[in-house]
Amino acid sequence: MIAAEVRASGSVPFSRFMELALYAPGLGYYSAGATKFGAAGDFITAPELGPLFAECIAQATAPVLSALGASADLVELGGGSGVFARDVLEHLAALDALPARYRILEPSADLRERQRGLLADALPASVFARVEWLDGPPQTAWRGVLFANEVLDALPTPRFVIRAGEVMEEHVGVDGDGAFHVLERPADALLSAAVRHAEADLGRRFDEGYRSELLPQLPYWIQAVGGLIDAGAMLFVDYGYPRGEYYLPERRDGTLVCHYRHRAHADPFFRPGLQDLTAFVDFTALAEAGTRAGFDLSGYCAQAAFLMNNGLVERLEARQGLPEAERHRFSLEAKRLTLPGEMGERFQVMGFERGVDFTAAFAQGDLSRRL
Repeated sequence: MIAAEVRASGSVPFSRFMELALYAPGLGYYSAGATKFGAAGDFITAPELGPLFAECIAQATAPVLSALGASADLVELGGGSGVFARDVLEHLAALDALPARYRILEPSADLRERQRGLLADALPASVFARVEWLDGPPQTAWRGVLFANEVLDALPTPRFVIRAGEVMEEHVGVDGDGAFHVLERPADALLSAAVRHAEADLGRRFDEGYRSELLPQLPYWIQAVGGLIDAGAMLFVDYGYPRGEYYLPERRDGTLVCHYRHRAHADPFFRPGLQDLTAFVDFTALAEAGTRAGFDLSGYCAQAAFLMNNGLVERLEARQGLPEAERHRFSLEAKRLTLPGEMGERFQVMGFERGVDFTAAFAQGDLSRRL
């Protein structure tokens, strides 16, 4: 299907190839029925390790939900297997901070049904009744919290390359045998301007042949998913860097990573539709997009610091009465979430606020100065 579209156009931007490979109805990686998450899938996300991650997110967002009152919603972008929704709702219930509605924006019909089955079985009927699924971002003004874990890295991203000082865009072509290959085409005005903005912010031009990713549409995406928040917070968790580290001269081939059965590699044309395609997040660009959408930056820190700020130690202490094997399992979970060699430093957390105070969630370890 992708090859047919490429042949019809001569080539397509890499972002379009990535969009189809991930989201083509019934065939894309996130649209088809194969297992994606956990030991049997292609990668493990923080919520799949156990409940500690979700409990800390609940601890961080509960004050915002409580301050906004009984009408506050919690919107999750991309519900994964559904375990995050289960665990965060259970802990919000324990904190007496349940949202009026827990709304999951999930484009995959298959994942939506898996989430529905898991949550219906796991949650009390009164809590499950608060859960609903969205086909797109909320279309009317609302109050509450928007949460996205490992969503930004899967946004279809353009890739650029510098040739003779000009900005070129990476396209995908197909040969007579049906094999995909990279082509370079002059970048459009939007991508070219975004690259020049990044260069101006960095105070240097990209070298000849420098190739990387850039999301010029990120401000529009943030406005689409969060612009109608009348009062509340947005919370993003993903792997990435501030702009100065994202575009280091030595990182001249970009940050694109492919995942297939827990193996990371760099070939985006390997088994399209059966592997995940991701790019690291430029958190400086995210900060710019959020503040341009009318939000204040609440804070930015490594995942380890965020979880420690929001009750991770207390969550472990609450389990000290469990059998030794269970205590050991939770200890291992906490280590994977926080150690620098695991998820602790590689994953970053950024929060935004409008009409509420969300800064307490970032009380220690704030890295905003690096943006």
